[in-house]
Amino acid sequence: MAGTWDVEADVVIVGFGAAGACAALEARAAGAGVIVLDRFTGGGATELSGGIVYAGGGTATQAEAGVEDTAGAMFSYLSTEVGEAVSAQTLRSFCEGSAEMIGWLAGHGVPFQGSLCPDKTSYPTNRHYLYYSGSELAARDIAEPAARGHRAVGRGTSGKVLFDRLAAAVRGSGARVIGQTRATELVTDEAGRVTGVACLTMTKAPAWARLAHRVLHRLGKKPFLYAGGLGRRLARPVDRLERRHARPLRVGARRGVVLAAGGFVANRKMFREHAPAFRGGLALGTVADDGSGIGLGVAAGGATRYLDKVSCWRFITPPVQFQRGVLVDAAGQRICDESRYGAAIGEAMVLRHDRKGWLLLDAPLVAESRRQLRRSTLWFQLLQAVYLLSRARVTAPTLAAVAAKAGIDPAGLSATVTAYNKAALAGERDAMGKSADLVKVLDGPPYSLIDLAVRPRPAYPAPMLTLGGLVVDERTGQVRRADGGSVAGLFAAGRTAVGLCSNSYVSGLSLADCVFSGRRAGRHAAAGPAD
Repeated sequence: MAGTWDVEADVVIVGFGAAGACAALEARAAGAGVIVLDRFTGGGATELSGGIVYAGGGTATQAEAGVEDTAGAMFSYLSTEVGEAVSAQTLRSFCEGSAEMIGWLAGHGVPFQGSLCPDKTSYPTNRHYLYYSGSELAARDIAEPAARGHRAVGRGTSGKVLFDRLAAAVRGSGARVIGQTRATELVTDEAGRVTGVACLTMTKAPAWARLAHRVLHRLGKKPFLYAGGLGRRLARPVDRLERRHARPLRVGARRGVVLAAGGFVANRKMFREHAPAFRGGLALGTVADDGSGIGLGVAAGGATRYLDKVSCWRFITPPVQFQRGVLVDAAGQRICDESRYGAAIGEAMVLRHDRKGWLLLDAPLVAESRRQLRRSTLWFQLLQAVYLLSRARVTAPTLAAVAAKAGIDPAGLSATVTAYNKAALAGERDAMGKSADLVKVLDGPPYSLIDLAVRPRPAYPAPMLTLGGLVVDERTGQVRRADGGSVAGLFAAGRTAVGLCSNSYVSGLSLADCVFSGRRAGRHAAAGPAD
């Protein structure tokens, strides 16, 4: 069988984002020979991300910032988010190993810094690299809150810094990276064990075709992220190049194959089938997040779970004063605690409020929000906040009048504000459990209602990513069958697999899971039986 391979290694990894890179590093540390395959040149959704890793329990970065945290507090909070996506034992293992994980990343060159962001925000400015990235403050009755969003140090969104450092470490480890190579099929032996990967590669194409393939994909990455239709059109010549010039390549895996090829946010058919309620958002990923890794696992007998789970971001902050407003639906009823993480707000709007929501502010909150804009936003946050405070806002001197302008029920809005103001005057949490220090009397006309509805609009998109994938053994990362058995020789990690963030996403938990599950899969694939 080995003679049929064009190239061979102990461990073959499909996908070169954070999960694939971490799997490669651990497999190499275990002494295994490693080949990493990527349809393009690596990076995937990781490179386009904010570079946030969710970690706590007393990391070196937290200590530098003077933030006190324990693995127990982290576990208590994450239990409310993770649900049954992973077992309590797996979640506890993640929390207890979290500080070591940040040290491991730092040891591979990923820079972190203990500059604590003073405000609740969707993403910190370039002055801050540690922040509250989830709903910790809203869950203070459950666990002592702590800032756990560890942002890789870099200007703007710093996912590229995080990936570049991991990629350099992978190449320095002696692993072989074969880019411009698409995995099309898993190869199995007579016993059903996965022994290799059949691919189509551009590495044998003419030099001009390889260059065009690289350049065209890179030109289309940002348009796909910010304007999906344009990104898809730019991807068509890349597909044509592959159809014309890609040639077969068979890659053997003596010990195991790791699938780390991302989710399926770019696959419209899978989205329609599994998560139709979330259609119309902005895809957080690349054209390679097409579900192909999940499909390879399913074809080999793997089971899937949580394919209906999607993280839909509807951030209220910055500016931080927006948290003091009241988010209501068409009936004028509250939607949720406004201080919660944007994915929790987005999920509530999509699944329970017909994708609609309006944020009520009074004149003092609007004035203070405008004053905060410059100091608390990056460029893309500033553009969105300006849009929300202008074109997305209607204003009127009374609650009834502003409700009529927005098209929501005035009686429902009036009753909601009355109850909210009563809680504010009493210095209490409101009916949604929002912290008393954020509950402010709304009695300063004119009143404003800001339209936060989840619908396609360039100035205020609703970013989305898929959270489900292949079911894996939580001890090893090995892909599981529907009957509970395992697919021999096959592992999965990151958004190709069910993981820590598959039930509910908070910022940084997906990248943290890529590191956690990627390292796990790499270690156990390297320990697999050699032929």
